Amino acid sequence: MHPVSTRTTALFGVLTALTLLALLRAGRSLVSRTAKDEGARRNAAQNITLGGDVLAVLLVAAATVRYNALGQSVVHDVVSVAIMGVTGLALVQISGSLGVRALFGGHLRQELARGNIAAGLAAGAHYASMGVLARHAVSAQDWRSWGLSLVFFTLAVIAHLGAVSLFRALTTYDDDEHIRGGNLAAALSYAGVSVASAVVISRALEGDFTTWKASLTGFALLSACVLGLYPVRQLVVQSLWLKARPTLRGGALDDAIAQDRDVGAAALEATTYLASALALVALA
Repeated sequence: MHPVSTRTTALFGVLTALTLLALLRAGRSLVSRTAKDEGARRNAAQNITLGGDVLAVLLVAAATVRYNALGQSVVHDVVSVAIMGVTGLALVQISGSLGVRALFGGHLRQELARGNIAAGLAAGAHYASMGVLARHAVSAQDWRSWGLSLVFFTLAVIAHLGAVSLFRALTTYDDDEHIRGGNLAAALSYAGVSVASAVVISRALEGDFTTWKASLTGFALLSACVLGLYPVRQLVVQSLWLKARPTLRGGALDDAIAQDRDVGAAALEATTYLASALALVALA
């Protein structure tokens, strides 16, 4: 094994990113032909969703090169990067599509087609979240570790779905209904929860596999840290910034998003979630 130069790594990164983006475009074109809307021009909502998807693919591309372009040989590195890159792309598309359907039902495609920006933001954030998780599933160096990566990625997706669903249950408004109604504030709030949860849960995917008991326990404990985002919502956003008393459920923040459609409050909530998640990951 020979050290890989910065120039070679950069070349691998660019080629991998372009290849995966080309595959993403080809896949979306195939879906459009199947749905008989290939000739339709993408609207703003669909472009926002695509933006989240592109972000996810670029995260996967970078991780694929980092973990698989190791300098063993040109052929080995190319094959490894190709296999893991396509795996990561497939994981993002499958988990993204299934997750959006599970969270928002089968009507999201229609909302995107009619240009619902809130729906586009929510869907794009979910795809980006899957990219945050999938970048840890492309680090396998052999078939055993590849299988383990898929198992823990699946667990991470389930944990992410559970975390987002719990947050949605703790709000007094119906995210799905408000996003369908074009409430951008509700979409921003959802986007913040989704991406921040993925950042925290992705930390649980790091580290070497030891035993099933130890690895599953460690994954569960680190994933549970995502629950720390809820006190952030109540104590920091609602109490400190909105100057309202913290509540277990509902309160001034829910009213600002559901009744006032306050995009500023929702943006503050989303960025606070993300900053807290990054700080938590750095300290964990």
